[in-house]
Amino acid sequence: MKSEHFFHRKFGCLALTRVLRQFILLILFANFSLVGASAMATADKKEPEQIRIGFQKSAVNLVVLKQRNILEQRFKNSKIVWLEFPAGPQLLEALSVGSLDFGLTGDSPPVFAQAANKDLVYVGAESPKPESSAIIVPSDSSIRTLADLKGKKIALQKGSSAHFLLVQAVRKAGLTWTDIQPIYLAPADARAAFERGSVDAWSIWDPYYGAAELALKPRVLTTGKGLTNNNSFYLASRSFAQTYPNTVLILLDELTKADQYVQAHRKEVAQSIADLSGLNLATVHLFLARRPGPSPTTVLHAAMVTDQQRVADSFKEIGLIPKAIKVADIVWQPPGTALATAK
Repeated sequence: MKSEHFFHRKFGCLALTRVLRQFILLILFANFSLVGASAMATADKKEPEQIRIGFQKSAVNLVVLKQRNILEQRFKNSKIVWLEFPAGPQLLEALSVGSLDFGLTGDSPPVFAQAANKDLVYVGAESPKPESSAIIVPSDSSIRTLADLKGKKIALQKGSSAHFLLVQAVRKAGLTWTDIQPIYLAPADARAAFERGSVDAWSIWDPYYGAAELALKPRVLTTGKGLTNNNSFYLASRSFAQTYPNTVLILLDELTKADQYVQAHRKEVAQSIADLSGLNLATVHLFLARRPGPSPTTVLHAAMVTDQQRVADSFKEIGLIPKAIKVADIVWQPPGTALATAK
């Protein structure tokens, strides 16, 4: 009897302790879940007062949204502000200093921004467009192969997608970065230098590439095919993405719908872009033709992060960014989903 009493006293207490512990953990977990749900509800319970969107002439889906006033209709309580930029580095600089909330760039600008400790995040991506960038030379140039770029002056926008294209082209040619003379110029200045003969080649993306192709009749030394996916990314300030996650998801959804509209109304969209940008209609048709078919805008998945990490590693390898970075560190994912990580 004594041993039975001892057994119940000892092991009964242990069982009771386990029950109490589980009960306490259950309460704590429930409270934590309620706090998390409450935070999600309050984080995006109303539309932002304004949504400042940065775009470039090549940002087809954003241009469609702008021209058709889609976001103004979708966000009735937000002021939509549109700001145009000549290239991604300038756009991301504005984003990092608080002058923008959301914008589109190529693959290289976010790498340079992250290496400079700019507080922004990747929130979405479009399908690759390798044919939409190229290295061009004058039609009568003696440059015939990538190896012929050795010692030559090549115009490019520093920190742009054209920068990575040139890095890859130099590597493929068996050259080093110091074998060439990069001339850092914004697209308009680069075209002027190319026309004057002040540079030997030009690494550039659409629509500047298309415009030069039609007007100047250059020889295309290489496109991005086989060298770079020429990915396009949507970025936001970290504070905007954290405060308005639902707004970001709506923006990505509307961009996907805009792409569907582009696929179904090419002629109308081309004219709309020409009207907005001042580009020749033939130029617009040319660069639209180089875009892929259906191209939904999605949050970044692991393969995209891995591909973008290669871009970052390439710039670090040749000393063009001051430190190694981990792209996944600034990849935003909607609350409640797993963070995309490079494999």
